[in-house]
Amino acid sequence: MDERALLHKAQMAARQGIGHTYTNPVVGAVIVQDGQVLATGYHQHFGGAHAEINALLQLPDPALAKGATMVVTLEPCSHYGKTPPCAAKLIEVGIKRVIIGQLDPNPVVAGRGKRMLEAAGIDVTVVNDTGDLNQAYNFFYRDQRPLVTVKVAQTLDGKMNQAGVQRTLITGEAAYRDSQRLRGQQQAILVGERTLVVDNPRLTVREQTLDYPPVRVALVDDADRLPEHLNLLDDQAPTFLLSRHATHKKWPTSVQVLVDEAWMPATVVHRLAQRGIQSLLVEGGSAVQSRFLAAELVDRLIVYTAPTILGPGLPVFSEYQGHPLNFTLTQMQPLGKDWRIDLRRK
Repeated sequence: MDERALLHKAQMAARQGIGHTYTNPVVGAVIVQDGQVLATGYHQHFGGAHAEINALLQLPDPALAKGATMVVTLEPCSHYGKTPPCAAKLIEVGIKRVIIGQLDPNPVVAGRGKRMLEAAGIDVTVVNDTGDLNQAYNFFYRDQRPLVTVKVAQTLDGKMNQAGVQRTLITGEAAYRDSQRLRGQQQAILVGERTLVVDNPRLTVREQTLDYPPVRVALVDDADRLPEHLNLLDDQAPTFLLSRHATHKKWPTSVQVLVDEAWMPATVVHRLAQRGIQSLLVEGGSAVQSRFLAAELVDRLIVYTAPTILGPGLPVFSEYQGHPLNFTLTQMQPLGKDWRIDLRRK
């Protein structure tokens, strides 16, 4: 196998860790000797062994690592954290060459792992191929805020709800399952007060077990006036209520009330960044999504489109008042009778 094929194999292994490594990135590693793959590993859960170590543990004899090549999707760490530095372990076992998919943007690493390996005489190559892994992780350390995704479901005529109907089911089962997977890739999910009260969503990820479910976030005027029966107040996942007024109620241990008189989108992403949140999915409603668009804080649009003409109804982004925004199409995917359209701003 050539280097690109080996890197692809490592990237496929890394994907098995999606949803289980927060706040760490997902990482995969392959050990190869004389053109033969000896072992594959990935970072399985936060606090556990990293991909490089898990790959080494797959070897029937640690001596087989001597003189071998390791292909790893992300630069090996060089510091003591939850685990000892992986770069030091690769040096210890006698790895001869390391092929790295990308350098780690985390300033704790940021090239130090590569330099440690090179100082020990190991041949290091950086391919600069992320395989679309860790998009939010990379964005967070580059832009110092969460990667913001807005998700909408619409008809062909751009409607998200039928006139006079409280809630309209726009897309089908395949799109629903895909949107659940999208939730599972996020570290926080946000809705506005109207969506919270009218739809009473759980904002959980169905059909998938996650070590760290997304934090549920709701923008509200006065947290103390919310109905007590809301599903968001259960203990299924951590919850932030972003309230414009101070709270005087006692809340479940899973609920934190954060207070700000304005709660502008920039304030929201800043407060979430302070808590280490690397990705935010803005699910609704139209007014909240329009505010994020107007603040130019939408990095990705995921648009589920049904082959339906609805006629009179609520348009998508009905309250957007800003200047025209341009997005770049990155993917179109059929989902049953519907389509998923992915767009990026930058």
